[in-house]
Amino acid sequence: QVQLVESGGGLVQPGGSLRLSCAASGIIFNINVMGWHRQAPGKERELVARMSSGGSTNYLDSVKGRFTISRDNAKNTVSLQMNSLKPEDTAVYYCNAVNDLTGLEVWGQGTLVTVSS
Repeated sequence: QVQLVESGGGLVQPGGSLRLSCAASGIIFNINVMGWHRQAPGKERELVARMSSGGSTNYLDSVKGRFTISRDNAKNTVSLQMNSLKPEDTAVYYCNAVNDLTGLEVWGQGTLVTVSS
C-alpha cells in the first residue's frame, strides 16, 4: 500500500521554527521527486519545495533562505526545516511523491502549520 504520512505540524510564534517530516512506504523512494506543497484557507495549493532523486532542489521564492528540504533515501523520509516563520506561512502542508519513470503521484494527508502570536 502506497502511503505518505506527515508529522511535525503545530502552532508556532512568528520567527519560530518547525520541522516537518514525511515517511513514505509502498514506493521505490529513491526514484521519486519528493516535495512539500501547502494550501492556505481560500487559496490554491502551491509548491513550497521539492527535491529530485538526484538531489537538486526548487523553492517557492517566498521561502528561499528560510526553508530547507532534505531527504534520507535509506529511511524513505523527506523533511522540511522551516525557520523564521511568518503568519503567511500558515497552511496545511502536504508531502508529495512523483515517480520519475511513471509519473505516478502520491499525496499525504497533510499537517497543519499555524504561525501566530
